[in-house]
Amino acid sequence: MRWLFRGEILSSTELIRSFMFKRKWGYLSAILAIGVSEFFQVRIPHILGNFINHLKAGGATEHVILGFASELAVVAAGYVLLFGFGQTRIGYLGRILEFELRQTLFSHWETLSSRYFQQHSVGDLLSHSLNDVTSLRQAMSMGLNQISQAAFLFVATLYMTFRTIDVKLTLFSMVPILFIPAVIAVIRPQVRMRSRLVQEGLSDMSELAEESFQAIRLIKATSNEPVDVERFRRLTQEIVDRQMRLVRINTLFQALVPLLSGVGFTVGLVYGGYLVIHAVISLGAFVAFTVYLSMLVQPLMQFGIVINLFQNASASLMRIQVLLAVTPDITDPDCPVERDWVGEVSVQHLTFTYPGSQHAALKDVTVTVPKGTTLGIVGRTGAGKTTFMNLLLRDYDPPRESMCIDGVDVRDMRLSDLRDLVAYVPQDGFLFSTTIGQNIAFSQPNVVPKAVERAAMDSRIWDTIRDMPDGIETEIGERGVMLSGGQRQRTAIARALIKSKANILVLDDSLSAVDTRTESDILQVLRKVRGEKTVIIAAHRLSALRDADWIIVLDKGEVVEEGTHSALIRRQGLYANLYRIQSGGEPAFG
Repeated sequence: MRWLFRGEILSSTELIRSFMFKRKWGYLSAILAIGVSEFFQVRIPHILGNFINHLKAGGATEHVILGFASELAVVAAGYVLLFGFGQTRIGYLGRILEFELRQTLFSHWETLSSRYFQQHSVGDLLSHSLNDVTSLRQAMSMGLNQISQAAFLFVATLYMTFRTIDVKLTLFSMVPILFIPAVIAVIRPQVRMRSRLVQEGLSDMSELAEESFQAIRLIKATSNEPVDVERFRRLTQEIVDRQMRLVRINTLFQALVPLLSGVGFTVGLVYGGYLVIHAVISLGAFVAFTVYLSMLVQPLMQFGIVINLFQNASASLMRIQVLLAVTPDITDPDCPVERDWVGEVSVQHLTFTYPGSQHAALKDVTVTVPKGTTLGIVGRTGAGKTTFMNLLLRDYDPPRESMCIDGVDVRDMRLSDLRDLVAYVPQDGFLFSTTIGQNIAFSQPNVVPKAVERAAMDSRIWDTIRDMPDGIETEIGERGVMLSGGQRQRTAIARALIKSKANILVLDDSLSAVDTRTESDILQVLRKVRGEKTVIIAAHRLSALRDADWIIVLDKGEVVEEGTHSALIRRQGLYANLYRIQSGGEPAFG
């Protein structure tokens, strides 16, 4: 499995390794600081034991007591400073990893085609960037911090007990602890599997919540709140059940570790007391040993916590790996054609079938749109109008040599060149949750306010903007919820008109929600740009196409009629029938 990470191609075992290698000195300095701090910490029981021996021998004068207190203060200060530095540094690097992973995920999503997002829910994708990335960050910050602390403390404690107390006492007390690796080997696969199920459940919950929030108006309008609440309750209950199964296995693990440690502590107390009674070790050494035994319990507990963190992270890493392994199905050609693009569109015998479909969405479509002319596309819902637009933008790849710009196959153009050349206004007029001015200037973030105003005036949205409380700085809510359907469409048209490099303007039924007078005003503006831009308008309302230089009528993906508006009216075919229906005020299509 291979995937992209900050511009590099990495194998499935290299994602975290690559990040750590790039910041190896930061990690090494942090781990070294934690290691030295633990050797400071294990000095404390030794100092305490020596102090008890002095007390027992009757040699604890004020000077001696002050000396021991000073030594303890120095050791404690060294521990706090070094451990604090190491912990802070590892936490900082973990946040950097979280930042870069989210940047990588988002950048990767931007390279994928529309088809991918049609097959994956928003909730699932959000779960990747929230739950999975957070789980990895916790493993790389909290987990690495605790494993470093536990490992050094464990080694340092054993070293001090071997060197300063008694080897046999230490070994006997350690026997029960040798069973801990066996416990880990048995429980670890269960923790990993149950962690993965919990993450999948959280992803499903995010998906359901996102879907419900989007459909909240429909849910309220149909009084289906109880139904939706019950759906969410069943799903969250399943998540709770999965989490409880994970909690039970974690609890079992975390109970066994202190149990085995407690057995070791008991052995140490019994055997250590025997050694004190027979004067093999001093009372101070025995007290120090009991403190060391309690210190050994801490890293063993931390090992358990770290294993759980790494198991959760392993499940999350697998999910992220699967996502990043996806390659975009729409890519730049190996040798893209580069030139100053004029914007003439030529379609020759275009036949296209969506992946997985049995029926062609377009069949043998042929049309040429010279620069400076306007093509109108008419057809019932599902006739193939939007498919035509999608192929022009390479949301899907058309067959070779079937769709060209300036005589060059669109598949031989660099994607950025193609999409810079086309200003596209979708039917829904999608807007971002920001100001109306930033929505208009979305493709030209550095454009001057005067250009925004000019585009807004051309799309007949400027009067609406002037009446807003903050003008072009007015926040319009999620997806432009503060605007009507017609206002959203006019804002989207302004966004297309401001795109200065675009020689091709594509409107996909983008005037359907505006009134007749506003439509007439916008069409008048489009007449001004004729000669400068190639315009393609797909519409149900034929009034938007009366001035088109050429019109094609699609039915079930085929061109059944074509010509100018007047010629099609005289032909008395589908177009003329549609025109009569609309003129009479009846519905356009049944």
